[in-house]
Amino acid sequence: MGRLLFVALAVAIVSAQAFAQQDSAARGERDFRACAPCHSLKPDRNMTGPSLANLWGRKAGSLPSFDRYSDALKSSGIIWDDGALDAWLTDPERMVPDNEMPFKGIQDSRVRADLLAFLKEATKPGATPERTAENRMNGMGGMMGGMIGGGADPDLKNLDPARHVTGITHCRETYRVTTADGKIRHFWDRNLRLMTDSSERGPQRGAPAVVPAGMLGDRADVIFAAPEEISKAIEARC
Repeated sequence: MGRLLFVALAVAIVSAQAFAQQDSAARGERDFRACAPCHSLKPDRNMTGPSLANLWGRKAGSLPSFDRYSDALKSSGIIWDDGALDAWLTDPERMVPDNEMPFKGIQDSRVRADLLAFLKEATKPGATPERTAENRMNGMGGMMGGMIGGGADPDLKNLDPARHVTGITHCRETYRVTTADGKIRHFWDRNLRLMTDSSERGPQRGAPAVVPAGMLGDRADVIFAAPEEISKAIEARC
């Protein structure tokens, strides 16, 4: 009788743990809505950020199909596991200084745990989540993009070095924008808009400007003085 009671108790504990894990993953799926505009769960479907498919055990900055990793992340030597991902979600800049991810971190440990519980299942090889936050966000993406706006138009006639574009290259789905201060920023090609402004506040001819756009820091506008400058400014080079 005592042995049967022990077995029943053990089964109850395991069942309770399983239900708790399911609840955590369900909450994490909801939390993933904030990540879905930038990260896909489908293998090699890269967006602003790399696909998260098959993430556990992968070396940071190593997905061959993604071209926009920062040098800092590529040289970090990090292998993504529970501990590394928890630290990254807590404070990416502290973990890898000078990385280019526009994300400040999650301070709530329960939210991080829930998100990791969901991702650990959803990113396994062969995983096919039936209803992920990513799928639910697809219908909202266009609407949200139209709602994001900037402030007053800056005067682009006199540019500081960080806004003065000196070169643009394009490779596969990535733009690399070099500015006069020597920095290079990487953009998913859907996140960089090429525009013109011939008004009195527009840039000088031959001196295009880069202006931040959106709320996540991952989008920008490159503004030229005239349409004919656009094709001349972009070099196809990997």
